Amino acid sequence: MRRPAAGRKDRDKFVSGKTKQNAVKSMVVTDAEGRVLFYSPVRPGSCADITQARQLGLAQLLADGPFIEILADAGYRGMGAQTGGRVVTPPHRKFKKNAPTWYEERHEQQRKAHSSRRIRVEHGIAHLKNWRALTRHPGDANT
Repeated sequence: MRRPAAGRKDRDKFVSGKTKQNAVKSMVVTDAEGRVLFYSPVRPGSCADITQARQLGLAQLLADGPFIEILADAGYRGMGAQTGGRVVTPPHRKFKKNAPTWYEERHEQQRKAHSSRRIRVEHGIAHLKNWRALTRHPGDANT
């Protein structure tokens, strides 16, 4: 995506994070096999994942539609409650320090189970990124 040149108006909308790097973000939905079903328009990278999903109307669409399960990453925590449990995120750590051993083991099991189910989603996203990298043209310095 083309971004405004350095020092130009609205350039800061595309700068994200501590290192102030250029960033753009899009939301990708794949099926259980990792095939891309939806690819959102590209937005400035400074927008949070959950905010982008709300702005695109995903939360409302899932809450009002048929029951389907969406395996999401930690950036979508909180959407499960808004969508009647349709969005499943990795388990949240209850204890930051001095967690009991049984809790650590259970948390690790739940995290690995979610990751194992979600790996095809990640493969679908990686395939999309690889395709995008292959289709870049030498003159597209800002893509």
